Amino acid sequence: MKLTNEIIKLKLTEKFGEELTAWQEPYGMLTFTASKELNLKVLQFLYDDEELKFRFLTDLQAVHYPGNKGAELAVVYHLHNMVDNVRLRFKVFTDIEKPDVFSATALYKSANWMERETYDFFGVNFIGHPNLIRVLNVEEMDYFPMRKEFPLEDQKRIDKDDEMFGR
Repeated sequence: MKLTNEIIKLKLTEKFGEELTAWQEPYGMLTFTASKELNLKVLQFLYDDEELKFRFLTDLQAVHYPGNKGAELAVVYHLHNMVDNVRLRFKVFTDIEKPDVFSATALYKSANWMERETYDFFGVNFIGHPNLIRVLNVEEMDYFPMRKEFPLEDQKRIDKDDEMFGR
């Protein structure tokens, strides 16, 4: 039997019930959200289930939603079932004041570098990561450059002609 989004959703709903929310299918890719406390349980279920077989972590990154109070950072997992060639997207949200999410490195070795990069640029603290240090930015940085916390340009600059920028 061909693995479909409906089958995946049914199996996940049977296992986790109402704890999984925000079901969508943008461009045909099943997408859903869970609390950050469940991230490893959901990932482990998707990995272990003999019908689902999501055993390849394609990508892991974060997104900053500054207007989403209490859940400003989303950690997004893209998983791939390479047997049936099916992909899905799984999101967990965390507070920017305490951006702790459990590390997936024990399950997916490829998560190691991706979690380090996500920490480096967004400040997500992956609990249980074997070596969570900056990989591309210098250790002395006291901010996370991909967060939307800074204006795009200095509004006080005098070396630009506003008429050239349509202002």
